[in-house]
Amino acid sequence: MSHALTLMQWLSPAFPVGAFAYSHGLEQVIADGTVTDADTLQDWLEVLLTHGSGRADAILLAAAHGTDDPARVDATARAFAAGAERLKETDLQGAAFCNTAHSVWGIEIANLTYPVAVGTAARAMTIPLAEALPLYLHAFVSNLVSVAQRALPLGQTDGQRVLAALAPTIAATAKDAQVTPLDALTSTSFAADIAAMRHETLQPRIFRT
Repeated sequence: MSHALTLMQWLSPAFPVGAFAYSHGLEQVIADGTVTDADTLQDWLEVLLTHGSGRADAILLAAAHGTDDPARVDATARAFAAGAERLKETDLQGAAFCNTAHSVWGIEIANLTYPVAVGTAARAMTIPLAEALPLYLHAFVSNLVSVAQRALPLGQTDGQRVLAALAPTIAATAKDAQVTPLDALTSTSFAADIAAMRHETLQPRIFRT
C-alpha cells in the first residue's frame, strides 16, 4: 500500500513539477483544428501511447529503473527529444521532480529528465516497475486531457470517458515497456513531433509547450 500511495503522490497534479503548464504540442493541434472533440483527442493520445512519446517515456522509465547508473539513459532521453520544447518539458519537470524527491524522501538524484527521474526514484524506493509504469502513463494522459479541457469545449464527463477508453492502451503500453530494451527506443508519431516544434512560434498561446 505504501508504494501505491507514494506513486500517487509523485504523479498527482499536486506534485510540484508544473505539468499543468505543458501541453506537449497539443495546444498547436487544437489551434490547427486537428483535435476538436473527445473522439479526436482520444485518437491523438492513443497514438502518443502506442507509437510516440508516451511509449518512449515508458521505455526510458523502465531502463532507468533497471540500472544503478541512469546517466546513459538520461543522455539518451535528451538526445531523443524531438525538439526544443520537448527537451524543455522533460528537463524542467525532471529537475523539479528530483528536487522534491531529494527534499522529501532523501533520494540522491538531480538533473534527470522526467521519466528517468521517476524510474530512478522508484528503484531507490524499491517500487516495482510494474506498478510505476501504468501510473506514470495515466498521469501523462490525464494531464493532456486537462489541457484539452482548458483549450476546447470539452466537459469533465467527456474527459473521463477518454481516460477510461484509453485504460487498456495504457496497460498494454506499460506491459510492453517492461520488456523493451533501451536500444529499441523508437517514435513514429511524426505529426505530434512536428506539432511540438511548430508550437515554439504559436501566438497567442497558454502553455509553455
